[in-house]
Amino acid sequence: MIVFDQVSKQYGTRTILDNISLSVKPKEFVSIVGPSGAGKSTLIYTLIGAEKINQGSIHVDDYHVNVMSQKALQLFRRKIGIVFQDYKLLPRKNVFENIAFALETTGTPPLLIRKKVDEVLKTVGLDKIKNHFPYQLSGGEQQRAAIARALVHDPKLIVADEPTGNLDPKASDDVLNLLLKINKSGSTVLLATHDKHIVDTLQRRVVRLHDGKILSDHKKDGYDSSFN
Repeated sequence: MIVFDQVSKQYGTRTILDNISLSVKPKEFVSIVGPSGAGKSTLIYTLIGAEKINQGSIHVDDYHVNVMSQKALQLFRRKIGIVFQDYKLLPRKNVFENIAFALETTGTPPLLIRKKVDEVLKTVGLDKIKNHFPYQLSGGEQQRAAIARALVHDPKLIVADEPTGNLDPKASDDVLNLLLKINKSGSTVLLATHDKHIVDTLQRRVVRLHDGKILSDHKKDGYDSSFN
């Protein structure tokens, strides 16, 4: 369970999140939408503890995110699959090595690393090109590699911030279908996006932000035409 309770965030005199209260149940797929500057990315960053809030509280299951130490936050983030728009792949490591690195940093035994990496590569459809380097991949393939890296810890929560922002429509649909597959397997998915096509296709719960406030929260019935 994710709970934002009266959360506010300011940068100087500018309010980015304005008294946000929001809860997400386990296994939900929730899209956070709104125009640029609405507060979508800031909401994501506060959820993972990368941005400190000025008011309120954020809980993820038994974790009180906004009061945790940096060391505790590092351990907490290992339980979350985090996917960004810009992939963040290591250029000198191939696909397999990029994903394996996420487990190597936690001291996972080599045999278990190979088993788990091979499993997620099959899940995202990259097992045939696991020896390719990032520069050899299309944008969609790089994003699927990033999703594989997020999955390798078996997270119950996937957080994706504009994961299709740099992709063409076909690659965007592939990533979307992959996130749906992950959700059906039992993981909660929180997706921040400005892509109207994606939200129309999903027909899942949609929370719309504007100027740091929640303007609407609809379940499986789309959203109004003022999306942008």
